[in-house]
Amino acid sequence: MRPPAVAGTFYPSEGEELLRTIDGFLKNAKHHEIHSKLRALIVPHAGYQYSGIVAAAGYRLLRERRDEYDDIILIGPSHYMTFYGAASVVSDIWETPLGQVMMQPMAGKQIVPLREPHESEHSLEVQVPFLQVCAPNAKIYPLLMGGSITPEEMANDLHNRLNDRTLIIASSDLSHYHPYAEAMKIDSAANEAIPALDVSRVGREVEACGKAGILSVMHLANHYRWHGKLLDYRNSGDTGGDKSSVVGYGCYGFFMGK
Repeated sequence: MRPPAVAGTFYPSEGEELLRTIDGFLKNAKHHEIHSKLRALIVPHAGYQYSGIVAAAGYRLLRERRDEYDDIILIGPSHYMTFYGAASVVSDIWETPLGQVMMQPMAGKQIVPLREPHESEHSLEVQVPFLQVCAPNAKIYPLLMGGSITPEEMANDLHNRLNDRTLIIASSDLSHYHPYAEAMKIDSAANEAIPALDVSRVGREVEACGKAGILSVMHLANHYRWHGKLLDYRNSGDTGGDKSSVVGYGCYGFFMGK
């Protein structure tokens, strides 16, 4: 059993309050009329009060399509531990204030089962309550990206696991601790290059803590000819009020066909 590491700090620790919070985000999130098949999302992972409304733009699309997916692969950065490859789970049950979820292990050339990197990490945990609400019947495969694994290698491992009923969700915030206007300028590169699948520009210009996961999704999108769309962008100056030093949050979707 993995108890929640950031309940009460990143999101509410009481189940009814957490459910009301998520329902409120989904109700008020930006809505997009998109009829193409959703294949991947990039969502932020800060405290819900800062980035929850941005993440909800993607999760609202997922909730509308919840019956289309059997498997959801979560990719996130490791903030607290360095390791080689990508860390899968060891058939762990994760607990949130909304209940328990059996997390699924995943194998690959660069993917290894490691429990310790997941214990204190928030980048994937904050996605789980949204998934409990928006895709309650899907199996979840959490992966933390560590050192040595490249986005190309991650994409190759994911390619071998994909089918039409698999959704990939990459977890990443954007620029960190710049004044508001500067952050807007920096993050404009992400908002242009990520939907355009411009891998080289993202590598050069985009500031993001989960850039490797973003690039992994973009490699897959280029391979399968998915098209990208910016679903929402805000920063903590918009959601938290203080504009002197902000963190950027973007939500992007990738779709099959036009």
